[in-house]
Formats: sequence, structure tokens, C-alpha cells
Amino acid sequence: MDALGQALTILDYGAVAVFGASGALAAARRKHDIITFGFFAAVTGVGGGTLRDLLIGAPVFWVGRPEYIVVCLVGALAIWVLGWGQGRERLLLWLDALGMAAYAVVGALKATSLGVPPVSAMIMGVLTSTFGGVIRDILAHEPSILLRRELYVTPALIGAAVFVGLHALDLTLLVSGTMGFLAAFVVRAGAILFGWQMPGFPGRAPPG
Repeated sequence: MDALGQALTILDYGAVAVFGASGALAAARRKHDIITFGFFAAVTGVGGGTLRDLLIGAPVFWVGRPEYIVVCLVGALAIWVLGWGQGRERLLLWLDALGMAAYAVVGALKATSLGVPPVSAMIMGVLTSTFGGVIRDILAHEPSILLRRELYVTPALIGAAVFVGLHALDLTLLVSGTMGFLAAFVVRAGAILFGWQMPGFPGRAPPG
């Protein structure tokens, strides 16, 4: 495996671990047991990639490589042992931003490598990086990331679009992947630090 392949593998496992930890954190807020911690972690960690693989007709990535589930469970165990607080939750927020940016590129790259058209590959990048969080929020009865004004899906879309666009221009995977990752992370960082939001619908609500 070359250096780029190794970097992508590290990003892939790192993103799964972070998303798994975020799922366990949702379980911690509800004071669930250790089994639920593991379940939340696994669903959150591999949920987006599972949906991507099903949609593009690829073998579901973790079925033949169960170490991905193990990585999720390690993230859950870390939250169980270390506990959680404002400081750790803030750290996890930033790690989640890194994982989202990585998965936006990894998801789009896998779709592109299997011949998926560019626009669809962008959507696969978005689904890979966000769908696990959607499932997590539903299971934990928390407001969905899709309904929050703070930017989350938008950075994933921007990162995937930058990667797919530059890759279509025949730039190397290192350049296109790095630029896609940075685009997604910078926009997400702006949302965390400065509360960046997309403008809401300007029309009036119907009379109630």
C-alpha cells in the first residue's frame, strides 16, 4: 500500500472511531448501559458508509472487515471509562468535524472509483459523513443534525464537491483529497467558532 493509501486508511478508521465515540456520547447523555453504548457507537460509526455501499451496489465495507466495528466499540469504551463533560464534549465536537471532513472525501472517492457519476458521488460523500449522525439522533431522541441551523451537512457537501470537481480536472488524489478535506473542515470550523448558518426561509409562517 502506498503512502496515499495508508493515509486514506488512517482517515477512514479515525473517522469511524470519532463517529462511534459521538454515538456513545449520545448514549452517555441518556445514562444507558454499556451494551447500548456499543450499539449507538456501531450504528453511528458505520451507518453512513453502509448506506453508501448499499446505494452504489458495493459490498458493505464492514461486513468483510469487522475491525471497523471493533474500532467503534473502542470509541464507546473510551467514553464509558473516561466519562464525559463539557471539555471532552468540546474536544469530540472538533474531532467530529475532522471525521466529517474526512468521510466526505472518502465517501465520494469510493463512489467515484466505482464509476458513479460526479453529482451522485458528491451525494455519496454527504451521506457517508452525515447519515450515521442522523441515525444516532433519532435513536437518542435528540434534534437531528438535519434540522439544526448550524452548518453541518453544508460543509460535507462543499468538501465532497471540491474533491469531485478537482478530481474531474485530473488533479492527483492527494491534491484533490486534501483540498476537499480542508474545504469541509474550514466551513465546519467556522460554524463551530462563529455560528455560521445558512439563511432561513424568508417567507412568513402560515397563520396558526
